[in-house]
Amino acid sequence: MGRTDSSGVHKPRSSGSAGTAENAPVLNEVSFQDMIAFERKRSERSGRVYALILVGTRDSMPRGKRETLLGKIGPVLTALTRDTDITGWYRSGSIIGVIFADIDSADKDAVVPVIVARVTDTLSENLTLEELSQISITTNCYPENWQDKTSRPSNPALYPDLALRDQSRRVAIVIKRIRDIVGGLVAIVLFAPLILAVAIAIKLTSKGPVFFRQERIGQHGKPFVLLKFRSMFMGNDTEVHKQWFESFYTGNARRHPTDDDKGNGTFKLPNDPRVTRLGRLLRRTSMDEVPQFFNVLKGEMSLVGPRPPIRYEVDAYKAWHRGRILQAKPGITGLWQVNGRSRVAFDEMVRLDLRYARTWSIWLDIQILLKTPAAVFFGEGAY
Repeated sequence: MGRTDSSGVHKPRSSGSAGTAENAPVLNEVSFQDMIAFERKRSERSGRVYALILVGTRDSMPRGKRETLLGKIGPVLTALTRDTDITGWYRSGSIIGVIFADIDSADKDAVVPVIVARVTDTLSENLTLEELSQISITTNCYPENWQDKTSRPSNPALYPDLALRDQSRRVAIVIKRIRDIVGGLVAIVLFAPLILAVAIAIKLTSKGPVFFRQERIGQHGKPFVLLKFRSMFMGNDTEVHKQWFESFYTGNARRHPTDDDKGNGTFKLPNDPRVTRLGRLLRRTSMDEVPQFFNVLKGEMSLVGPRPPIRYEVDAYKAWHRGRILQAKPGITGLWQVNGRSRVAFDEMVRLDLRYARTWSIWLDIQILLKTPAAVFFGEGAY
């Protein structure tokens, strides 16, 4: 039986223990990828970390040699694991993976390198130099470090189930993109006179540019520049909204200063002194968001999807919150906007976005689009 030492480092199974390498199962590709998703959810609940180590072979290897080499690697990897760890085919016939689960997050930086070194050393002891030259070893940890300001902080290796789901929806995804392009073009043409009128009104009523540009975080954590009509005075401090978001995120925000129920906070800051008089009207009617149709045409957003967050919002997210931007492209409208809009608590907003991502269909998008005009007209939760 596998074990760990006092630091949490994995010790290999002894040859005489129950569950030796010869008896331990190597899961098939479907089962192993299901376990990757399962361990993600378990990690989100427990706050602990898991490491996914993948050992692959070069594509240029003849099939027979590859099968022989992987046949040697499987038992070696299995012998390193505890009973709570999982060995399986990440990609049948070419990549074997091991999930080293239940690592204390505080010890991750110390424990994971030791695990990797042990895997590398053990493979070196059991394979020839020629065989070692034919393999690659990659390490992936969940939750990921999203403080890294790369173009895509999310690691595709940790989400094979989502890639498979997108593949099964590929026809619907193409239809959605075509609808976004057509819908975006039609909206821009129809709103053209209004866009011109709003632009003139903004220039006449306050100093500054017509459009407001802000970095937002899109699908898979990829940043993009969101376009809106400017609704605020120039030279505002973003710290005001950042503090408000922290209150909303923790459930301590109030719709009104006299509201005793802290859970009734809105996402948007009510009575924001930074907003111009015209800006209040634009926000109340959601007209400030019309320029986002250009983001839709560029493919950065969809007509329907989760609201795109600001970077400091994402920095505050728990691991499970990130699913709202991992699993769906952000949209102008969405399930959250037509089900309470800004008056929905943060965690409920995330659950609505996750439900949308899981159950998404062309018909669901149509239903949301049909409900959006009423949500905008009544302006519930808009500030």
